[in-house]
Formats: sequence, structure tokens, C-alpha cells
Amino acid sequence: MKIHYDESVDALYLELGDEEPDGVIEVAEGVNIDTTVTGKLTGIEILKASKKININTILSYTLELDRDLLTKKIA
Repeated sequence: MKIHYDESVDALYLELGDEEPDGVIEVAEGVNIDTTVTGKLTGIEILKASKKININTILSYTLELDRDLLTKKIA
């Protein structure tokens, strides 16, 4: 998943896959879901995003590491 935020228009886009969308479904005012012909979700667009969600939270990320990987010796 990729996240794109355009601060100039306050729009957030969650890209869920590589497929090009063929249609859009508005699920709430300013919240649109992009779909393919077969009904697969490809993305979610949120307009006036900063009024609907905490942008700082959605644009942060956490990495989870396998602790065993950190203790292995490299040959």
C-alpha cells in the first residue's frame, strides 16, 4: 500500500494495488473508492482529509523486525 497526500488540495489517496481503476464509488461525502471492472478495490481517496483524520498519524509508519534476524551472525 502506498499513501499519497496533496497538502495543496488536502486530499489523501491510499493506493491499494498496481491495477488501474475503471470506476469510482462514493461511499460518503468526499470519500471515494476506486475499483476495477471485476470489483477489486484499487484505492481510496479522501477529500478534505485533514478534517476527517489525523494526517500526521496516517503519514507515520512503524517497521516490525524479526528479532531472530538481529541476533544471527553473518557468515
